[in-house]
Amino acid sequence: MAAITDEDVERVRALVVSVPTGSVTTYGDLAAAAGLSSPRVAATIMRTDSADIPWHRVLPVSGIPAPHLRERQLSALRADGVPITDGRVVMRVARHRFD
Repeated sequence: MAAITDEDVERVRALVVSVPTGSVTTYGDLAAAAGLSSPRVAATIMRTDSADIPWHRVLPVSGIPAPHLRERQLSALRADGVPITDGRVVMRVARHRFD
C-alpha cells in the first residue's frame, strides 16, 4: 500500500463529513471519491483518524458493520434515521453517492 498523505486524510475526512444524516457511504465509494488506490486505504484512514467525524456513516458495501463496531455503529445509524433490516443497512435506500 502506498504511503497515506495528509492530503489523503483530509480528503477522506471532508467526504465523510459531507455524507448527509440518514445516509451512509461505502469504503469503496469513499476511496473512489477521494482518489485513493483502494477501499483498504480509506478503511485505514477511518481506523486511525475518524473519532471526531461521523465515522458510523461508512460501511462495507454489504451494509453490515464490522463485528467489533456492530452495536455501536447500528445504534448511531438508527439515531440518524438510516433504514436497517436484520442488522444490515438497506444500502439501496441509504447509500449516498458523491458527485
